[in-house]
Amino acid sequence: MLSSSTSIPAVITCKAAVAWGAGEALVMEEVEVSPPQPMEIRIKVVCTSLCRSDITAWLSQAHTPIFPRIFGHEASGIVESVGEGVTEFEQGDHVLTLFTGECMKCKHCTSDKSNMCQVLGLERRGVMHSDQKTRFTIKGKPIYHYCAVSSFSEYTVVHSGCAVKISSTAPLERICLLSCGVAAGLGAAWKVADISKGSTVVIFGLGTVGLSVAQGAKLRGASRIIGIDTNPEKSEKAKVFGVTDFLNPNECEEPIQQVIKRITDGGADYSFECVGDTEMITTALESCCEGWGVTVTLGVPKVKPEITAHYALFLTGRTLRGSLFGGWKPKSNIPKLVDMYLKKEIQIDEFVTHNLQFEDVNKAFDLMREGKCLRCVIHMPN
Repeated sequence: MLSSSTSIPAVITCKAAVAWGAGEALVMEEVEVSPPQPMEIRIKVVCTSLCRSDITAWLSQAHTPIFPRIFGHEASGIVESVGEGVTEFEQGDHVLTLFTGECMKCKHCTSDKSNMCQVLGLERRGVMHSDQKTRFTIKGKPIYHYCAVSSFSEYTVVHSGCAVKISSTAPLERICLLSCGVAAGLGAAWKVADISKGSTVVIFGLGTVGLSVAQGAKLRGASRIIGIDTNPEKSEKAKVFGVTDFLNPNECEEPIQQVIKRITDGGADYSFECVGDTEMITTALESCCEGWGVTVTLGVPKVKPEITAHYALFLTGRTLRGSLFGGWKPKSNIPKLVDMYLKKEIQIDEFVTHNLQFEDVNKAFDLMREGKCLRCVIHMPN
């Protein structure tokens, strides 16, 4: 419910899916959402989708557990109110949330070599960038954020540098996927690896990110795109996004990297690790050709964050690159991807395998953990 005042934003009471402990089912709670502070905006979330990194943090296998917490970071919505000093947004604007922001002024934001904002980069402590406090409470008790977004709430507050205005003609129930997964995969293919025409590509993990890499590789004119996944049901879906060969490691009689080297005459030009398994990075490196093979790692590790690889893999000319959000500068670059979608130059709709109502958010977690979905779009009430 909103205050009768229209000039000064008041506290909003709304529904949010709160995680009270690691791996525990989310609970629908009434939360109080503070007004936006200076340089912040409050957003009415319209649609949000579940990303695997939400699952990883919820299970807390590779991260410091922070609870109670509101997850969700891949979202679209409408600006409800703006805080002091905000000039680029106004009430009614359609926006995408950004799990990593862009201040436009720091060393990294002013460089064309990086998208790692020093001011609004990935927030890991469950609080707002500005004052290290939360904007959610239940009966005075703080409820922590996730990636400074927390979209599993009817309303949320984000820094103005962690949102981007988009065209009001873009369908919010689809475009929310550009907040993370689809954009991350396309950027890894285009900006980080810079895939060349006629090249061979191998992708480990055919979830939303991996299939977005495949789409990016196809649009760049890759001659062969090999998808690797242990789920045989991914085979047909992968073809939609450009995968030419599907391999299931469980069905191979030799290590998968040897299969790839054999069928690509010594290794692929590019390989992408999209699983979140650090041991798979070595496999991806070994699947690349000597001399110029490039491996890009995108997955968030569920366990064992350390990487181990033999130095000879690098001595023979292979390169390993990391990728956060596909290298995109979020506020500068994401509107271009929205335009590409509106012009039907990139696919997004095909990633949505389930549409769920907010009260069914736990079903989305179950579907992803069971490998039965790519993206579940969660629709907020009204």
